[in-house]
Amino acid sequence: MKVLRNLTFIFLALILAVPVLAQAPVDDVEEGLETAKGRTESAAKVFNEMMSKPDSAIPEALLSKAEAVIIIPGAVRAAFGIGGRGGRGVVTRRTATGWSEPAFVKMGGGSFGAQIGVSVTDYIMLVMNKNGLDALMGDEWEIGGDVGAVAGPVGREAGASTNITLNAEVLSYSKARGLYVGASLKGAKLYFDDSLNNKVYNMDGKEVLANETGKAVNKMRKQLRAVPKALMKHSPRKS
Repeated sequence: MKVLRNLTFIFLALILAVPVLAQAPVDDVEEGLETAKGRTESAAKVFNEMMSKPDSAIPEALLSKAEAVIIIPGAVRAAFGIGGRGGRGVVTRRTATGWSEPAFVKMGGGSFGAQIGVSVTDYIMLVMNKNGLDALMGDEWEIGGDVGAVAGPVGREAGASTNITLNAEVLSYSKARGLYVGASLKGAKLYFDDSLNNKVYNMDGKEVLANETGKAVNKMRKQLRAVPKALMKHSPRKS
């Protein structure tokens, strides 16, 4: 049993390291911007693909109420009795000039029970109110623990049921194997990827999001426009 447990931990370490190993070392600002560009473009692609399908898109009525949006492309989830997940992505919040420059985040977490396998999933999370936003501005927070989260409704008919989700702090969505469904993320932890934030902005993630004025999309660094531009198309409301 001890050997099996050790093998499980090694297995998880290797699998959850995939997103980390895929990232080039951030040695200077230019390399940091290149890493940031790849991450923002991947996140924008995930969001645009979801919104391009009306029958499975996030209702714009809900998106218009969101205070921030978190996108984690290609998160790896692995399990062999003991499970875990890991991924890297971006978060942007609504400001007086539109959506802020994206801050970079990481996701991790574990689970227990009868489970086995490996999967890669894209996640989109809408932070719906001040409580969720305040939690996001902390050092780290756990979905389902520090903030309440529910699977978000999708599609054209979902607008009629949005009142059910008004008290949720986070609405979560996922895409796996080409299918978008509501996502249960209980136990997942989010925290800022400040090794990258500091290279790109010379600020940590909290400082990036705390900038109330933000920047208009056309004034942002060209490498970072993809996510705010995609969100502006579907939710142009300013704070």
